[in-house]
Amino acid sequence: MASGFFVLLDDIAAIMDDVAVMSKIAAKKTAGILGDDLAVNAEKASGFASSRELPVLWAISKGSLLNKIIILPIAFLLSAFLPVAIIVILVLGGLFLAYEGAEKIYEFVFPHSHEESAGITAENLTEEEILEAEKGKVKSAIVTDFILSVEIVIIALGTVIDEPLIQQIIVTSIIALIATIGVYGIVALIVRMDEAGYKLIKFSKKEKSLSKFIGNILVKALPIVIKSLTVIGTIALILVAGGIFVHYIPFFHHLSPKINIPVIIKEFVVGIVLGFAVLAIVNLIKKIFKKKEIA
Repeated sequence: MASGFFVLLDDIAAIMDDVAVMSKIAAKKTAGILGDDLAVNAEKASGFASSRELPVLWAISKGSLLNKIIILPIAFLLSAFLPVAIIVILVLGGLFLAYEGAEKIYEFVFPHSHEESAGITAENLTEEEILEAEKGKVKSAIVTDFILSVEIVIIALGTVIDEPLIQQIIVTSIIALIATIGVYGIVALIVRMDEAGYKLIKFSKKEKSLSKFIGNILVKALPIVIKSLTVIGTIALILVAGGIFVHYIPFFHHLSPKINIPVIIKEFVVGIVLGFAVLAIVNLIKKIFKKKEIA
């Protein structure tokens, strides 16, 4: 009886050792997409009032965790019974990410005011309107997170697809948890840089001190970091989308230009071309519906 118990413990220890090794491999495989996830979500979580940054980020984090809870069991079921559906979902998600990236570039090159926000500024918004605007931004961030989460989960699952089901579940769940806690933990640090800087300056008693110097750097660096993350986040959206198209659509996967170019350039070009194609279709549909409404 006792020997059987120790054999069971030994088996559990062996499984956990295998899980640890496979988790490291899966983490390396998903490192790139986690970096993109960080850039995209940091850009999405910025632009709120200082007092609302952490509550908003917490709302997005809870949405992200719920995304993982929804995605994980579906991914395991589809992987076992309908693997082609995973590719279809990934491609559709890639089209959405490419569209978002192309739309941001279009807005930057051809800025224009939106009808729904015309005449509305931060000064004349009521508290209810501000909260409503926040809900819209949070919803958009959670939708984007959902698509990135699908990509993270599928890549992690792909590294252990030949392993027993229990190990697939444990390893993929660990990576999904890291993707939520790690990414949003770093995002929280980024968006609170200025607050930490102000506190260092406030508690500094000397005119010239290390804490005051660091505080000033943090305060001045935040706008630069946010602007940089906006650019990086847009590029990340297109790269993630392009990566999906190149890896999962045979036409783009086997497309070899005459000039030997790096894969990352190929992914960016494919992502941006399809992104603007989707943007053109969406804008055309909007114009058609607008004309029908006027008529």
